[in-house]
Amino acid sequence: MSSEITSESNSTQSSRWSPESAWNWYRQQPWLVGCNFIPSTAINQLEMFQADTFDLETMDRELGLAESIGMNTVRVYLHDLAWSQDPEGFKQRLSQFLDLAAKHNIRPLLVLFDSCWNPEPKIGKQPETRVSIHNCGWVQSPGAKSEVDPTTWPELEKYVLDVVGSFRDDERILLWDVYNEPAVKALPLLKEAFSWTRSAKPSQPISSGVFRLDEEGAPVAQFQVEASDIITVHNYEPEDVLREFLKGFEQYGRPIICTEWMARSRGSRVETNLPVFKEFGIGCIIWGLVYGKTQTIYPWGSEEGSPEPDPWFHDLFRGDGTPYDPNEIELFRSLTGAK
Repeated sequence: MSSEITSESNSTQSSRWSPESAWNWYRQQPWLVGCNFIPSTAINQLEMFQADTFDLETMDRELGLAESIGMNTVRVYLHDLAWSQDPEGFKQRLSQFLDLAAKHNIRPLLVLFDSCWNPEPKIGKQPETRVSIHNCGWVQSPGAKSEVDPTTWPELEKYVLDVVGSFRDDERILLWDVYNEPAVKALPLLKEAFSWTRSAKPSQPISSGVFRLDEEGAPVAQFQVEASDIITVHNYEPEDVLREFLKGFEQYGRPIICTEWMARSRGSRVETNLPVFKEFGIGCIIWGLVYGKTQTIYPWGSEEGSPEPDPWFHDLFRGDGTPYDPNEIELFRSLTGAK
């Protein structure tokens, strides 16, 4: 853990949960195991939640696959443009998704903002899949320009207050993930987003996943650690690196959930790393479930026309629901106690 990140500071928000409250909440949960979820028929967050492409049938089938291997949570990305296009319809569709997840005994983490991939999101029809390009259509929220333009933030504040406020006491939701991998330049918006989320008074904990411990990323990581109720982290490294990484966060005295992991060709594998999370009692949420339009079986930086990788980078199931590696599925079932 970087020495640049201090354990507490005066910037900690007064309404942040105490460590005792965080542990009381965490001890009431099962061992949290899940995936970053998007149906295989959606290329990005907008295609998942816009009315014309909202695919409950596929979501139902694929959440069933998650349930079948003992997953009890999924991490799901929302998008401010899907809300601004149709606030009431968006919330209705989100509620339908939450009902579906509850049917499968799954409580989602909901992500409000995201600094990753395409910097210019647009509502309406989304791009076609580019086969073999990792996350070929994923979009940022709110987008690179808005992320650093405070004149656009009042609308973002309305989005957060409406969505979090509407679901703040909803037991179907596990946690609010305020911002996925915020860029360094997004630190001012990250701070505002935490403030808005707090002001909506959610009963669920809030967090933002630490993913950079280098000198440039330290200010973002420090704020994430100090502002989050539950510490969430991302780690795509082999077992030995993962162990040291997780130990580095124990100094903060709060529960830890790893909200992104598994990249087989980097050494972050089910057979090596899932048992580590079980041993530590740390919740873990892999990237991907079913191979689909996002093309995340291919590694970061993959080029169009690349052959199917061996091993797959992310994802556990093929489009027809058969496992990529049956041994991985059996290990999930064994460690989660799934029948």
